[in-house]
Amino acid sequence: MTKTIENFLQYVRIDTQSDDFCENTPSTENQHVLAGLLADQLTGMGAEDVVYDRDHCYVYAAVPASEGCENAPVLGFIAHMDTAPGVSGAGVKPRIIENYDGGDIVLNEEKGIVLRTEDFPEIEKYKGQDLIVTDGTTLLGADDKAGVAQIMAMAEYLLTHPEAKHGRIRIAFTPDEEVGRGTEHFDIKLFGADYAFTVDGGELGELENETFNAAGGILEVNGRNVHTGSAKGRMINSILIAQEFHNMLPVFQNPMYTEGYEGFFHLDSIKGDVEHTVAQYIIRDHDKNFFAQKKEMFRRCADFLNQKYGEGTASVRIQDSYYNMKEVLKPHAHLVENACEAMRELGIEPVITPIRGGTDGARLSYMGLPCPNLCTGGANFHSRYEYACVQSMNKVTELLIKLAVRYGEPGNIKRNEYPA
Repeated sequence: MTKTIENFLQYVRIDTQSDDFCENTPSTENQHVLAGLLADQLTGMGAEDVVYDRDHCYVYAAVPASEGCENAPVLGFIAHMDTAPGVSGAGVKPRIIENYDGGDIVLNEEKGIVLRTEDFPEIEKYKGQDLIVTDGTTLLGADDKAGVAQIMAMAEYLLTHPEAKHGRIRIAFTPDEEVGRGTEHFDIKLFGADYAFTVDGGELGELENETFNAAGGILEVNGRNVHTGSAKGRMINSILIAQEFHNMLPVFQNPMYTEGYEGFFHLDSIKGDVEHTVAQYIIRDHDKNFFAQKKEMFRRCADFLNQKYGEGTASVRIQDSYYNMKEVLKPHAHLVENACEAMRELGIEPVITPIRGGTDGARLSYMGLPCPNLCTGGANFHSRYEYACVQSMNKVTELLIKLAVRYGEPGNIKRNEYPA
């Protein structure tokens, strides 16, 4: 078993699920368990400048430059430690299916949970390879513990193989990426990289240099409860009004019906009763003008309901999460070019796609750290049907090592002219 897979199987057993409804950083204390372990492991393997920010749950470290590569650009690799709130991350029981033979995978016979090729036909392309799955009662956590495991394996390799010449390498692990707050307390100055890659993508070969413009929207509806026997003309059911709000949004601008560059409104959670209902939305669009229009529509729907049912019935709050990093990355095309060349040298065909999700790299790029996103070898993220391919995960670790070496080559890449 490789170090990457050994790391991964250890990390996914630690529950680091983040919490949408908690505004603390980190949003869950369990994230400190993994952060502390990573800091200890980095120190143990001989990494330099290991910093565990116990207030905000960030871990930073460095692999010193090889002799003669001290003036090379400082390259960073970043992954997030938390897992998504939607499906439990507690008690993950990973298992490896060796030499997958195609067809459906029974995750949990007792509960009848099956990863069906009818629902996920792309899984059959992994026939003959090894897959890591769960028992179907939790997500796996490859998003993004695969990235964490790969960065840790890369760091250990570089620290123990002096023949692999490289510049100074910076490493960071962040909390709360899944709830849109992964970079709120990220210390760009301490990190000190010229360029970086987040390792937070999907299947082998995926490379992303643009993402959605993203916002979180919260709808609150105030109702009035009255005994059902005398409710006519008196009761105002906040659940039904929240339902009415949702039905005013475009039906097909929904993740269930969109792909590629198409944006959406996603109802992520809803809690309430007759008196009070709160609904959380994710608002996404790659086009900044369409993004602005979506946010305005969200507000107008609430305005209409207030006109219909009375002022104060519906209120919305919208907070931007991150913006499309494409424009910021254009002056740093070498990041994508070098990643593509490194992939091809390893027999990986690059697939440049827009991210239909979030990444710390989007915010970091706007904070002054150019940061495209690399694959991890996982799939079906945020789901009990999540899986990761062993061979793909190991290839990504090789890719990180190759990029570290490539950026250490004399004169290959200039230092960032606009450091953070």
